[in-house]
Amino acid sequence: MIYHLNFGIGWASSGVEYAQKYRAEILRQIDIQNKFVYLDFMSNENIQTLTSNIGFKDDEVIWLYQYFTDIDIHPTTYHIDDLVNSIQDSIIRTEQVGKIKLLVLPGQDNYVRCYMHNTEEGTVDRAEFVSNGKLIRKDYFNYTRLFSEYYAPKANKPELYLRHFYQEDGRIAYSEYINGSDSMFFINEVKLYSKAEFVAYFIQQLNLSHKDIVIIDRSTNIGQAVLQNKNDAKVGVVIHAEHFSDHFTDAEHILWNNFYDYVFTEAKHIDFYITATDAQNKLLKQQFEQYKNLHPKIYTIPVGSIDQLIKPKSRKRYSLISASRLASEKHIDLIAKAVIKAKKELPDLTLDIYGEGGEKEKLSQIIVDHDAQEYIKMKGHVDLKTVYSNYELFLSASQSEGFGLTLMEAVGSGLGMIGFDVNYGTKTFIEHEGNGFLIPLQLDQIANDEMINIYAKKIVDFYKSLDYKDVELNSYSIAKEFRTEILTKKWKTLIEEVQND
Repeated sequence: MIYHLNFGIGWASSGVEYAQKYRAEILRQIDIQNKFVYLDFMSNENIQTLTSNIGFKDDEVIWLYQYFTDIDIHPTTYHIDDLVNSIQDSIIRTEQVGKIKLLVLPGQDNYVRCYMHNTEEGTVDRAEFVSNGKLIRKDYFNYTRLFSEYYAPKANKPELYLRHFYQEDGRIAYSEYINGSDSMFFINEVKLYSKAEFVAYFIQQLNLSHKDIVIIDRSTNIGQAVLQNKNDAKVGVVIHAEHFSDHFTDAEHILWNNFYDYVFTEAKHIDFYITATDAQNKLLKQQFEQYKNLHPKIYTIPVGSIDQLIKPKSRKRYSLISASRLASEKHIDLIAKAVIKAKKELPDLTLDIYGEGGEKEKLSQIIVDHDAQEYIKMKGHVDLKTVYSNYELFLSASQSEGFGLTLMEAVGSGLGMIGFDVNYGTKTFIEHEGNGFLIPLQLDQIANDEMINIYAKKIVDFYKSLDYKDVELNSYSIAKEFRTEILTKKWKTLIEEVQND
């Protein structure tokens, strides 16, 4: 069994979750059993809704908080009628606005607020119980009641103090006692006095053996628990981002990325590392030797793969695409402003922005402020596999990439590329003046307005100086190195070597 450790998952997942998705698809092909483990507490959605959305099978998923119950990872099928039948008071009336259904009970300000999973099917994700205007309990469901949260008023606000997690028959499987940011977990006779102890106990219960491999995708605050309880299992760490700070590194000292500091410091106890590119592999090996006098096993396995090159019959002329989380570090605002500027020289330009995230409102406002609604569209979060090929040019403004899954997917559809000349990602997928342009990253010396001007000029140069047929051929040539069959062989080799070591 291979256990893949992560924290959370959402609708707008990061590259880590998509890397896990690609990994799952490859390992299924070579008949490897997988469990993708999520350690964060999540309550906005049934975790199955989120994991199935990205492409995981239900029996591949372990959620820490559900592990100590006998309730399976399962779609939400709990029906509003089941909830109504469980309420002892009579229901005076019901009200519904959108996906929220209110069950009004006798008395003053007594009601149950139901958050519907599917209004047409009548399925419920969670319900909030309010008495005398005070929130007292929340229940969460999949095919049955998963857990309940209990609240008490404090400073006129509800404060969470207890969670009960249930067995399928309704008995309490275990409880979590909460005091602010601190938690205690009581599982049968076992008392765990922190989240760290809870995670460590979970790792113990896996009963890992020499036949198992643990792959850590995120390690903050869990590395020690894994290494102390792994038994004879092999442990590997996937490097998903820039692993050190160049600014604070000299000939004698290196500052590791804090996300990897523990697993690098304890390198003697890590069986292998995985980087997404040969460039990062080479640099990391050099740094381990220089700063730690160590020579760990480091494999290069891209975090994504391409099943086949997608070749469209035609593309929309002057069509641009950006795809990423709408987060500040992705600098999609720079892309939007550069397109607005380039539009003055290329009047047929259009830009579609795919993704969700915290910068959505800011980007929407930029579009409105520049009257760009007709040619810049916010497209939300969709499966892009068959979408890229509708476009000619992919735009990236990220200033740090461990790999860049969207970059790989774009070259797999033959798009031209523009991005900043940063380590690993863009260098891997952009051949300067071959399939696009790499823009030197000089943000310390160049004001943001000037960077927008430079980026806009590269968009114009792409259409005025490059032959698109050559661009397309060059992108397809780069993409061939990331075919699924090649990555499958890499994973086979890694597993065989690690287990036989």
